[in-house]
Amino acid sequence: MGLRKDIGIDLGTASVEIYVKGQGIVLQEPSVVAIQRRTGKILKVGADAQTMVGRTPDEIMTIRPLRDGVISDYDVTERMLRDFIHKTVGVQIVRPQIIVCVPSGITEVEERAVIDAGIQAGASRVYLIEEPVAAAIGAGIDISRPEGNLIIDIGGGTADIAVISLSGVVVSESIKVAGDHFNEAVVKYMRRAHSLLIGEQTAEEMKIAIGCVFPPEEETSMQVTGRSLTTGLPQSVTVTSTEMMDAFEEPVEHIMEAVQRVLERTPPELAADIAGNGIVMTGGGSLVQGFDRLITTRTGIPTAIADEPILCVAKGTGKSLDSIGTMQDGTLNLSRRNRFG
Repeated sequence: MGLRKDIGIDLGTASVEIYVKGQGIVLQEPSVVAIQRRTGKILKVGADAQTMVGRTPDEIMTIRPLRDGVISDYDVTERMLRDFIHKTVGVQIVRPQIIVCVPSGITEVEERAVIDAGIQAGASRVYLIEEPVAAAIGAGIDISRPEGNLIIDIGGGTADIAVISLSGVVVSESIKVAGDHFNEAVVKYMRRAHSLLIGEQTAEEMKIAIGCVFPPEEETSMQVTGRSLTTGLPQSVTVTSTEMMDAFEEPVEHIMEAVQRVLERTPPELAADIAGNGIVMTGGGSLVQGFDRLITTRTGIPTAIADEPILCVAKGTGKSLDSIGTMQDGTLNLSRRNRFG
């Protein structure tokens, strides 16, 4: 029991980060829940459930309740949130105010689902902040200034590209192509090029270890084991970083086209600012080797990866807790805030 602790939540497709005011980021766990099929009982949440993915018997299933940046299973999301909130702040006399980060392309119905899930999980009020705005704040950019900054946030379910000025989003695009789609592209590539069936977690390991989107200075490779589609038996093959570049070609092109569209719609004065300030990348997807170099080459604008890019959105969401009363409606979605009691 204690005083109210307000929290910021980066409710991501791949992971959930929770920021407690005055403490910083206190939780970072995969957005995965293990459930007993027959009863619907939740068995494990987060990292404990992640270890079970692809390894469960028939009576247990693992669910990722968010898909492409939005809630696909409301009930499981609410229970997962409740578990994470309890883990971070325990039982509070006064229910916390919560800021949840959402993709910039979210619909009103999807917004409502996030707000309702937050209320059901124990919040007194739920505010929403757009992902690229939170990412910019978390990357240390002063978004209140009258100058343009271009943020590219590549998460698990969505890539959000936005031009931000005067604490608001001027031009943005949110596409449902991001880290998960890179993994799917690797699974498809291994099937096509090596007649090998691999799981999602193996694809994620390959992406982290040898994934690249720009010709690497040094070729790297790794041994990958899966099930042969010809014999049905376990088989190992060696995969190179150049092959990964081929595998990633389609999702990368989708992201590059979205960046191009945002730049084409940017007002000239802000475009000039961006040319001077450069582009900032955040999110786990920004860590795929060579992404910053690819964007610099294709746009002609210097591109940098923020410090701790995976945590930028959570940090920005948390920092914005200080400004609930002052930020613009367009930044924090104050117009639809909820009050309880």
